[in-house]
Amino acid sequence: MKLRFRLSRMMHPVALTVFPSFCRLCGRALGEPGEKVICGCCLERVEVHRGPVCPVCGRFYQQAAAAGHSCGQCLEQSPPFSWHRSLGPYAGRLKEIILLFKYKDCEILSRPLASIAYRHFAAQGLFDGLDLIVPVPLHRKREKQRGFNQAELLGRALSDLSGVPMLAGVLIKARNTPAQVSLEAAERERNLRGAFEVRKPGKVAGRITLLVDDVFTTGSTLRECAGELLRAGAREVRALTMARAV
Repeated sequence: MKLRFRLSRMMHPVALTVFPSFCRLCGRALGEPGEKVICGCCLERVEVHRGPVCPVCGRFYQQAAAAGHSCGQCLEQSPPFSWHRSLGPYAGRLKEIILLFKYKDCEILSRPLASIAYRHFAAQGLFDGLDLIVPVPLHRKREKQRGFNQAELLGRALSDLSGVPMLAGVLIKARNTPAQVSLEAAERERNLRGAFEVRKPGKVAGRITLLVDDVFTTGSTLRECAGELLRAGAREVRALTMARAV
C-alpha cells in the first residue's frame, strides 16, 4: 500500500504534464492531489453566508438585529419543515459551481459541495439526531434525460460524511410537472401540488429526516416534499440546500 502511494505521488507530476487539466473557474492548473474540475483556492472562496438568518426558513438577513427572529413569511404561515439552511446566495462562485455540477457533466462536484455544507452546518446542529437523508426526487423521465439526480448525489455525499443513511426511492415525483424556472411563486405552488408521493411510509414513520436539494428558490418544492413526508408519519423534517435565490 505504501509503495503504491509513493508511486502515485511520483507519477502525479508526469500525469499533469502529459494530461494537464485546469480549474473551470479561474483557469489555474489543477496540481494538488484530489483536485477535480475546481481548484482548492476557488473552493475555499465559495461565498458562504455567515450572517443572521430566519431560524425557520433560513432567509438571509442583512441586519444583525434580526438574528433569532422569524421572517414575516414564516410568522404568517409556518412551513412544514422545522428548519432549512442554505450555504449562500445563488450567485458568484457558488452559482458557477452548481451550474457546472448540474449541466456540464461535472457530477463529481457533489463531493466538495457536500463537504462545505457538512462542515458548516454540522457545527450548527443540523445533523444532530438525524435518522435519514432523503433527496428531493426528479421525475423518472427528467432523471433519464439528465442522467442523474443532483439532489441524490448531494445526499449520498452527505450520508458518507455524516454516517446518516440516505434513502432514495422512498419519496418519488409521481407527476412530471413543467419546469419551475419561469413560474411565479403562486404558480410554482400550484404546479407542484400533488406531484410527490411517499411510496414506503414505514421507512420514514417516526424518523427525523433531512431533505436535500441543490437550490432554494421560493421553497415550494421543499414545502411540498416535507408535507408529504410528515403525512407519511415522519417525526420531523429538516432541509438543506446548497444555495438560495435572493
